[in-house]
Amino acid sequence: MTSDFSAARIHIERAYHYLRGNDGTSRSACEALDLLIEMVAEAQHRCPEAGALEFPQTTVRQPL
Repeated sequence: MTSDFSAARIHIERAYHYLRGNDGTSRSACEALDLLIEMVAEAQHRCPEAGALEFPQTTVRQPL
């Protein structure tokens, strides 16, 4: 099963916007959510690791 990073990011960003208070707890929570949003965004756009392709060995051609 794969994660739906785009949906998770939307929900985390929505939670961030609900924390509008100027108190220390709201600011700390927003800072933590900022980090989490960045992590999810990076995971969302991370390319899967590609495998290496082996090409057949070429032979050196003799001049005509």
